[in-house]
Amino acid sequence: MKLNNELLLDLRNKYGDAFYLLDSSQFRKNFIELKETFSNIYPNFNIAYSYKTNYTPKLCKIVNELGGYAEVVSEMELELALRVGTDYERIIWNGPIKTKEKTEEFLLNGGTINIDSLEELEMIKEIVCSYNSHNFNLGIRCNFDIHDCVISRFGFDINSSDFNDVLHFTTNTNNVTLINLQCHFAKRQLDYWPDRAKGMIDLIDRIGIIPQRIDLGGGLFGKMPESLKDQFTTEIPTYEDYANAVAPLFMKRFKDCDQLPELVIEPGSALVGDCMKLVGTVKSIKNVRGKYMASVLGSQKNVSMTGINPPIDVFNISNKQKTYKNLDFVGFTCIENDVLYRSYNGKLAIGDMIVINNCGSYSLVMKPPFILPNFAVLDISDGKEEVIKRAEKFDDIFHTFNY
Repeated sequence: MKLNNELLLDLRNKYGDAFYLLDSSQFRKNFIELKETFSNIYPNFNIAYSYKTNYTPKLCKIVNELGGYAEVVSEMELELALRVGTDYERIIWNGPIKTKEKTEEFLLNGGTINIDSLEELEMIKEIVCSYNSHNFNLGIRCNFDIHDCVISRFGFDINSSDFNDVLHFTTNTNNVTLINLQCHFAKRQLDYWPDRAKGMIDLIDRIGIIPQRIDLGGGLFGKMPESLKDQFTTEIPTYEDYANAVAPLFMKRFKDCDQLPELVIEPGSALVGDCMKLVGTVKSIKNVRGKYMASVLGSQKNVSMTGINPPIDVFNISNKQKTYKNLDFVGFTCIENDVLYRSYNGKLAIGDMIVINNCGSYSLVMKPPFILPNFAVLDISDGKEEVIKRAEKFDDIFHTFNY
């Protein structure tokens, strides 16, 4: 839906001076496009959506409808995956902290856990030994050097005795199936993706086991306008770039197998980054020692972008604009560095509305209550208006406290 003054003013009158706009149709398109791009090279491919990036339930439902996996890292996300209708078999549970009670329930229902530590291994051993007649699906989080100058804290060093221990257990226990080998590295630059693929292929060749599923983890750039791309020091890859970097390597290695192992990636930002906007209202404009600043109902905490200027649009609602140079849009909090956008040059007035684009990643899910409850989330895709999440109220924040 194209934004204009009339629409934004109508939404403001209904939902207040700040709100999120979600485009679930764009999310669906992104999922389908990314999956098809990889599948055209490596047919047995799937996506495990990273819930932590944006766990808006409607998006999680779309993933399930399209046959994707839910990639969760906490009991809260696990519960959400189940509530939106995801079968246990379609949930991949990563993350370093898991309770025994929930782990046992999850594994007994057919879910897959990628073991992250020796302590977790010992906990799972106890569960497995308690149910000799039940088969358990397990995976291993694998950690190796992809020459990114970072030592990831996730998973087992594949050259360690700890890795040998977890490999021995998952391959020599009668009621355990090693269903998955997984890795995850945070850097999104394309240069590091071939090393992920080669590392996993080399590991598989070394241990002589081809698992049902090979999971390369997340860490992909998503779609963004040129104004945002220009602020990165590296080229921003496309879906096709990522697919061409890794899928042919797996196709070459496994093309002669009776059945291709399933290749999985865990994107978050690549799917949802361009699917959400934050709309805020300019509440005041002032000049402090020659520096203009406009206070907005909205905060950097709402968009989770630091060190860059997000794509922004200004809508004149008041018709009393003045021209400003080097103006900063600042948030409603009392934090000095709560800056939404730096060095704006253009027309502006109190009551105008600003729209910050490309804030679907780690925004809504990481916004703390702090000094205000969070804003409503509206889905305006396909010409419809739907309240996905109502605006929070005082009692939503404080009902768990004792007075």
